[in-house]
Amino acid sequence: GFAECRSFGSSGQLEGIVALTARRSRLHPGTRYLARGLNSCFSTGNEVECEQLVWVPKRAGQTVPFNTYIWRRGTIPIWWGAELKITAAEAEIYVSDRDPYKGSLQYYQRLSKRYDARNLDVGLGGSQNRKALVPIVCINLLRNGEGKSESILVEHFEKSLNHIKSTGKLPYTRIHLINYDWHASTKLKGEQQTIEELWKLLKAPTVSIGVSEGDYLPSRQRIKDCRGEIIYNDDYEGAFCLRSHQNGVIRFNCADSLDRTNAASYFGSLQVFVEQCRRLGISLDSDLALGYQSMNNYGGYIAPLPPGWEKRSDAVTGKTYYIDHNTKTTTWMHPCPDKPWKRFDMTFEEFKRSTILSPVSQLADVFLLAGDIHATLYTGSKAMHSQILSIFNEDAGKFKQFSAAQNMKITLQRRYKNAVVDSSRQKQFEMFLGMRLFKHLPSIPVQPLNVFSRPSGFFLKPVANMFATADGGAGLLSFKRKDLVWVCQEAADVVELFIYLGEPCHVCQLLLTISHGADDTTYPSTVDIRAGCYLDKLKLVVEGASIPQCVNGTNLIIPLPGPISAEDMAVTGAGARLHAQDTSTKSLLYDFEELEGELDYLTRVVALTFYPAKSGKSTMTLGEIEIIGVSLPWKGIFTNEGPGARLIELASKKETNPFSSTSESNPFLSTSTNENVTPSVQQSASANLWADLLTGEDSFSEAVSQPSRGNVLNEGSDLLDFLDQSVVEIHGAQDDTYSSSQDVRPSDSSSQQYITCLKSLVGPTMERKLDFIEAMKLEIERLRMNLSAAERDRALLSVGVDPATINPNLLLDDSYMGRLCKVANTLALLGQASFEDKITAAIGLNTADDNVIDFWNIVGIGETCSGGLCEVHAETKASKSASSVVSSAGGSQPVLLCSQCERKVCKVCSAGRGALLLTVSNSREVSNYNGVSSQSGSSHGCQVDVSSNRSVALEGVICKQCCHETVLDALILDYVRVLISLRRGARADSAAHKALNQVVGSSLRDYLPERNQSSDSQRAFKVLRHLLNGEKSLAEFPSASFLHSVETAADSVPFLSLLAPLDSGSQHSYWKATPSTTCVEFIVVLGSLSDVSGVILLVSPCGYSAADAPTVQIWASNKIHKEERSSMGKWDVQSLITSSPDFYGPEKLGGEDEVPRHVKFAFRNPVRCRIIWITLRLQRPGSSSVNFEKDFNLLSLDENPFAQVNRRASFGGSVESDPCLHAKRILVVGSPVMKDMGVTSSPQSPDQMNLKNWLERAPRLNRFKVPIEAERLSDNDLSLEQYLSPASPLLAGFRLDAFTAIKPRVTHAPSSDIHDMSVTFLEDRYISPAVLYIQVSFLQEPYSMVTIADYRLPETKAGTPMYFDFPKEVQTRRISFRLLGDVAAFADDPTEQDDSGFRASSLASGLSLSNRIKLYYYADPYELGKWASLSAV
Repeated sequence: GFAECRSFGSSGQLEGIVALTARRSRLHPGTRYLARGLNSCFSTGNEVECEQLVWVPKRAGQTVPFNTYIWRRGTIPIWWGAELKITAAEAEIYVSDRDPYKGSLQYYQRLSKRYDARNLDVGLGGSQNRKALVPIVCINLLRNGEGKSESILVEHFEKSLNHIKSTGKLPYTRIHLINYDWHASTKLKGEQQTIEELWKLLKAPTVSIGVSEGDYLPSRQRIKDCRGEIIYNDDYEGAFCLRSHQNGVIRFNCADSLDRTNAASYFGSLQVFVEQCRRLGISLDSDLALGYQSMNNYGGYIAPLPPGWEKRSDAVTGKTYYIDHNTKTTTWMHPCPDKPWKRFDMTFEEFKRSTILSPVSQLADVFLLAGDIHATLYTGSKAMHSQILSIFNEDAGKFKQFSAAQNMKITLQRRYKNAVVDSSRQKQFEMFLGMRLFKHLPSIPVQPLNVFSRPSGFFLKPVANMFATADGGAGLLSFKRKDLVWVCQEAADVVELFIYLGEPCHVCQLLLTISHGADDTTYPSTVDIRAGCYLDKLKLVVEGASIPQCVNGTNLIIPLPGPISAEDMAVTGAGARLHAQDTSTKSLLYDFEELEGELDYLTRVVALTFYPAKSGKSTMTLGEIEIIGVSLPWKGIFTNEGPGARLIELASKKETNPFSSTSESNPFLSTSTNENVTPSVQQSASANLWADLLTGEDSFSEAVSQPSRGNVLNEGSDLLDFLDQSVVEIHGAQDDTYSSSQDVRPSDSSSQQYITCLKSLVGPTMERKLDFIEAMKLEIERLRMNLSAAERDRALLSVGVDPATINPNLLLDDSYMGRLCKVANTLALLGQASFEDKITAAIGLNTADDNVIDFWNIVGIGETCSGGLCEVHAETKASKSASSVVSSAGGSQPVLLCSQCERKVCKVCSAGRGALLLTVSNSREVSNYNGVSSQSGSSHGCQVDVSSNRSVALEGVICKQCCHETVLDALILDYVRVLISLRRGARADSAAHKALNQVVGSSLRDYLPERNQSSDSQRAFKVLRHLLNGEKSLAEFPSASFLHSVETAADSVPFLSLLAPLDSGSQHSYWKATPSTTCVEFIVVLGSLSDVSGVILLVSPCGYSAADAPTVQIWASNKIHKEERSSMGKWDVQSLITSSPDFYGPEKLGGEDEVPRHVKFAFRNPVRCRIIWITLRLQRPGSSSVNFEKDFNLLSLDENPFAQVNRRASFGGSVESDPCLHAKRILVVGSPVMKDMGVTSSPQSPDQMNLKNWLERAPRLNRFKVPIEAERLSDNDLSLEQYLSPASPLLAGFRLDAFTAIKPRVTHAPSSDIHDMSVTFLEDRYISPAVLYIQVSFLQEPYSMVTIADYRLPETKAGTPMYFDFPKEVQTRRISFRLLGDVAAFADDPTEQDDSGFRASSLASGLSLSNRIKLYYYADPYELGKWASLSAV
């Protein structure tokens, strides 16, 4: 945008300030030949809203009067473009032949809503008749002469307005077009007469539209005295009072909305500027007497008084005088006696003679700057033909010859920029505005992961070091120690680290920083990773992840999938397939045998076990370690704010009716098309009138927008509403719900229903084989039934069916599969772009979605053509027993019209609306900027991919007979990918729900109402402050947690609730142990190192009795070893509460600020620690401290805590009087220790010198390249065979340069709101991470290939050399490398792709093994000599 201001006045006095602001639209950003005309968001290229603001400066505290005038400038609002020629000739202008006026109506609807002030001034005494309509006046400055290239635009501009008027959809808006050929008029009549005629054309619309007037009130106390609209917010102290509003807008345009537009808008705004000054009491008349004498020259006209002025009559003479209340002065003369808008009737010379030209020159300077800014952003050069803006200067004529040469230079400069750098600048615009990020930054996550191993994470066990150190390994978790080299104990066979995370999370990645000295073999070669919520509940996540030898400081990422069931691994055969020699079962379309790891948002402990490259022969070194993952918004959950409140709300909905078939409980169930509207679109439809339509900031939190086009067949339908359903359309009625717990499998009925679907396709005896489409439909039914791949395989094996026989990845040949994946990937990107455009296009418009065809329109098993009026009959084959499986598509169905063959077609025989994005067209506007970037229909010779025009075609439908078979296959493939993604999101949401149950319990219905009361939070704060007595609570979840699990009664709240904030949960809920438990040990890990002064135990609502008052013993330590902990004391709770009968029996609710019953265990001296042990032990019957007969006689029946009255639940025992351990909350009291930098040895200390010498010790052997005689690539460059000479040395390992492929964020068309795929915001890439393996085999005589090892590859920066040693040295003549794993999940980085050709392969070229692997052997460099050392790897 642009903003600039200038001060002006006469006779050296400051009288006013004029400011010009220009707000560029983000709805159609881009460069000259890539953003012209309309786009799919109903906005035009180079669209700018300009505002001219004039005010009179006042002293501090005084009211500041102002007025403002708004106009628009932009390219013509129809679908058109211009094509650059190789020669220096003018670009050829063309208009789309596919409904060129589509979206023009919505464009003017936006303008009408934004500038409609008809109802704003009625209450202010304004004339209602004067504002009965909203005028939109278009000043078209294009060449209109015969043979001119721009005349085609003028013709279509007129036709578009006639088309809009014929619709009758803008009844209160009058669009008026004024064609004024600026260049022809200037050439024939000269500049001065051109300006005069422009003023005559602009007079009527400008006077009718008017300006907005108001005052700035420095104090809001004056608001009551203001008559008008009040506007204020928290960004400034005062308020704005608008007395009148501009109604309507004038819109200027030329071909590019640049040079002519800037000049014409300047001369139009100049007349308004003079009128703005007149209304503020600033006279720009060069002869002041002329102004005052003109009072009676206009038929008795009397001008209105400026703000703050009053008219009165003298009591003695009767003469009229005027009072200026702003300055407290009086005058006999009218402050602004001039007729309004009087200079519109003047000639150019009269205007120049009668006007003070200094303010005019100031305004011209601002317009010159604005013109250059807009031209630079749009074309890369300054504005042309700007000399006319200086026409009022005395020496304006001197620069005409110079400006002509300057214009020629700018023309050549623009041509170069448009042809060479426009595409790069277009990308910069989109990235700057946050648009098309899935294309420009394809691997960058929308919700980045967080590092939970710092700052408050720590090692539960100190890490041993060969050299003396004081921090116990804490530096390994600190980002401040990137250069740290931690030397473990000498010749250790294994190094085990236990990391306690600063917050509970789901662990997604392990980030290692390679750190070593001169010898890179000291860093570990493999690592095992275990994780869990508690130290005694750790589960194996990854076993034997390979760590290559790399350059010091290299970052390696090891993706973590979550613990995988060994049973699932065995059923799917994933483990055996990885080590198999045959790699023909690669899942290129999608992962048919996806293993679903357990998701746990309460993971708190991560155990890493490092193994050296050579056991016992070398000392291991370690570097920085980071645990990366995603956590739940616990703060918002406990305060019921933000995303946390939404998570609680959705979880409580699940709990309210866990068996209801809703989208919350089963994301794959059918919903009505008409009722399911994208949330963000609903929001935009209700956006207020003053939402910034240029930026859309009031409607959306993130910037999304851009292209598409086509023709319209369904009147009233909206653009790109093929994605209007929040999930997907389902044809069959399903009764199965998604279980709220990951551990609960779908019922047997789902598996049986799946087998029934299979039999309906292959026959009862299962003798027929499935084709590709049938196999895909069966997979769709499986996903709708919510069966995992392992559950599907169990069901198939139970009836004797090999899952491989229905694997769609094996039912297509490789060449066709490559083309299909390419088309499906393109469809995903186009669908994502189209959905962004759909959201942006809804800004400021009340859109209605009434389409019956969704993006995919997949036909269910057994659905056939409804016949009747359908003329296509594409779906006529039906299985005999299918009707018993899936409901048929019978009933009355709407009849549509195919946009290709124009035949009538039913819904079943129609292709999904996504097919329109991929339909090949020969029209010229098919080309667009790199496929999915440009919103306009213009082209400048870029690679032809898919038309951005075609998004308009999504208004129509295409039948399946007119649609290419590959496109239909791509739609069903994309649909399966969408369902897989939805299942992953549902798994993540279910894991979040499970985590909530483990912290706040399953009683979310009790949890929410209490949290919704703000008084609860205030009460809890007061209570906590009283309990702490000036100290801090150190053990509050989520910063603190328990280290070990504790047995809990079935009807108790979770034991993690003992550390929850005081204001969370029900007042009646409490924790209790199982009835048989007599001793419980809580190991509390504090949020940070703290000085602990004591522990507070909040008594349960049921109160204590003599039998269940426990004995409490507390220890403190910084390590998990019990031998090293210090005892803080032992307390008998019964003796502590003997003197206070309030502790016995149920709690009597007192006043609001009453402190709950509690017992405080104070330490003699504060202790600095991180871990607190708390043991609760019941007194055994018969001990000296308990007398049952005596103690129980003290309690009345009403006070019996074991009675059912006034208690939330029983203790679960068979006898109510069975004592058990229970508590409400545990508070650890003290003060946290400020973060210290740690004790470091001085650089000259002996240990530092020894460490330096040890690190600089060079290895005895170095790596040298093994020469190869030949090599052969196969299997899409994923297999490499190398042939060696018989004399080659023993092979020690291989070097692999890291792959350049990336894991894209977008892999399918969007299924729902693009910004809210899941409550937990966890992307698919982290739920089921793609992992690559490299399998190495060698030829063992006589003729068999033997596998040496399988290496699980980490992720690192592209091109990073990684060295993998073989388990043992190998002598062979042939060695092979195979890349295995999730190869289909990777894609090429678009910034490095070669667009010159079309790769038929479905795999990323960045995964090719070509020139990426080198074999090496170890040798002593001194023995080999100088020449051999040149072959070092």
